[in-house]
Amino acid sequence: MAEMYGKREGCSRGRGGSMHIFDAVKRFYGGNAIVGGGLPLAVGLALADSMQNRRRVTAAFFGEGAVAEGAFHESMNLAALWKLPVAFFCENNFYAMGTALSRSESQTDLCAKANAFGVPTLKVDGMDVLAVYEAATQAAESVRRGEGPFFVEFQTYRYRAHSMFDPDLYRDKAEVDEWKKRGPIHHLTNRLKADGTLTEEVFLDLDAKASQEVEAATAFAEAGTWEPVEDLARDVHTESAT
Repeated sequence: MAEMYGKREGCSRGRGGSMHIFDAVKRFYGGNAIVGGGLPLAVGLALADSMQNRRRVTAAFFGEGAVAEGAFHESMNLAALWKLPVAFFCENNFYAMGTALSRSESQTDLCAKANAFGVPTLKVDGMDVLAVYEAATQAAESVRRGEGPFFVEFQTYRYRAHSMFDPDLYRDKAEVDEWKKRGPIHHLTNRLKADGTLTEEVFLDLDAKASQEVEAATAFAEAGTWEPVEDLARDVHTESAT
């Protein structure tokens, strides 16, 4: 990872660092290992843009599990109070790491929570690529008009377990199979084929190129070297004064 992003950008040390990759030049301020931790950062970035009269939109992506965090409510409150240019995009896959939404939150209507702060909201089929695009466009345009923050809930699903350590025993396999019928890639390609925009040959070519790109990235990562143990505490502790 370090070779890919170089010194100008940044990434956390070690092989578990993908959650902390960022690129300030591209205004990508990275992931965060703390659930909901990126929300106040997004609000801070939007506040900086507002104070410096920069016409920008800060987009914050998070899951429904983060909505249960205090950081979500504090961020929504300040963003609404100061009419900050930030779009909140919540990917609701109904299980967070492994707990059903109905078992962790008394109010499962996430848009109702955002709307409680006076923030306009949209609830969208997150498995529909075009619906997602239209909702994101509407949110961005609203923010750019100076109307303050906007919240979008994308109702989506993950087919696999949360991680390699997740036995995935908290949901029925039939439910997973049912959601697979609504896969966003096939849903879109079938629509494009039906209206003549896409042919099967072009689709297979695109699919092959995407697979090759993923395989090349995987090979590059696997060929990388381990970080030296001496760097374990690098950027963690302040250097001793001499």
